[in-house]
Amino acid sequence: MNNTTIDAPQVKHHTKEARLSGSMGVGELVMNVLAFSSPLATVAGTLPVLLMFSGQTAPAIYMLVTLMLLIFSVGFVKMSRSVKGPGGFYSFVTAGLGRPAGLGGAFLALFGYIFIGFFAPAFFGVTLQGYVVSTLGGPEIPWYWYALGIIALTTVLAYNRIDLSAKLLTVVMLLEVAVVIVFNVASFSAQGFDGVQGTVFAMPSLGDATLGLALLFAVGNFFGFEATVIYRDEVKNPDRTIPRATYIAVVGIGLFYAVAAWAFIAFLGPENVQSAAESNTVNLFNDSVAALVGKTFADIAVILLITSVLACMLSIQNIAARYSFALAKDHALPPVLGRVHRKHKSPFVSALAVGLVWAAATVIFTVLGVSPDVLYPIASGSGTFAVLLLMFITSFAVLVYFLRRRRFAPESLWKSIIAPLISVMFLGAITYLAIMNYPELIGGSMLLTVIFMSFTFALFFGGIVYAIYLRNKRPDVYAKLGRQSID
Repeated sequence: MNNTTIDAPQVKHHTKEARLSGSMGVGELVMNVLAFSSPLATVAGTLPVLLMFSGQTAPAIYMLVTLMLLIFSVGFVKMSRSVKGPGGFYSFVTAGLGRPAGLGGAFLALFGYIFIGFFAPAFFGVTLQGYVVSTLGGPEIPWYWYALGIIALTTVLAYNRIDLSAKLLTVVMLLEVAVVIVFNVASFSAQGFDGVQGTVFAMPSLGDATLGLALLFAVGNFFGFEATVIYRDEVKNPDRTIPRATYIAVVGIGLFYAVAAWAFIAFLGPENVQSAAESNTVNLFNDSVAALVGKTFADIAVILLITSVLACMLSIQNIAARYSFALAKDHALPPVLGRVHRKHKSPFVSALAVGLVWAAATVIFTVLGVSPDVLYPIASGSGTFAVLLLMFITSFAVLVYFLRRRRFAPESLWKSIIAPLISVMFLGAITYLAIMNYPELIGGSMLLTVIFMSFTFALFFGGIVYAIYLRNKRPDVYAKLGRQSID
């Protein structure tokens, strides 16, 4: 057993402590992370944006991103078998780059996921408000009441044992996937075999002006798969469940969205799909479903879109609560956030805290008069950038970790060096694209770009500074950071 980090050896703590607990299998873990990507909301909302940027090259772009993230997963999975802590990327970055960088990465994770999740209450509130008024003819209740309602619901679910969330998310995901499959089959059937043959995948060109944005949006559609490791204490046989769930999630997400993009192209036509997405971005999916399957089915799809947002928000809240829990167990955050529920074995205080942050933010922005249409792209975009930056830092940490270990414990060259190196280059390029296109990512002005990008980098470097402070003033706390056993 080799316990190594850059700045100090890792110490195994054998004291008995309350731990999270659950019994998720591969399928339930896959559904948990698939819920993060919100399949129906992505197909109805994000995919038309990607088609606007990429046109008929969208399926090939998804397959390219799938390949790159599978390569990332090679080192990621290898790391999960060596670093057996429940801290997810927090533990990985600590093992590879040391405790200061690990704490900075943990802050990126916590705030990044909280930011991403905060898009959901506003989006849910506006969507449900429109459905109640336009479709059901109901009263015009302000969007923020719906937003606070969904925050309360997901917080109750996140408070409980993870198995409850897993079962609910599995049901919702199966219904969402079924709706998209019906759309795919209807689209391909309407065009016939010859029509489908005419929509073969077109490869993107490096000279395409919008290729960078297309890649950026496509990578964002996969987010969630990287969170499999945060559930280490809550799955059956983590050394088998986490790798399988990770690979299945990446391949499943990639194929699912590639086929959905192909169905759009088959229905709208290769020459027309880009212009159709530009002129009807918001309603492209609903109008296509209504034309292919009928308005009744389109109305059902809208209902499932609403539940899709709920599932996405619950998945993100579960992840954010576990990063908060990990930091609190290490005393980098108030220890009360590290409490485990006696019955549910859940991080119930951290789950409540995330819900309270979202509720407080909703109230504050409502009082300030900020439109929800402005709120959710900023929340989603800024959070996406934070998680993307974290993935790049983690890929670099994995590479450094295995390079350092080669002196005394050489591993497979492909798994420990080549795959992580490719991941560093790919995620570095995507991070650069995100920086260059940040205004489009958050749908905001240059002023907002400067504010939110500066805040994101400040999270990482602030974590480093805080860790250095702990090293000097509270070495007992510093020694616990990134608590993990390393094989």
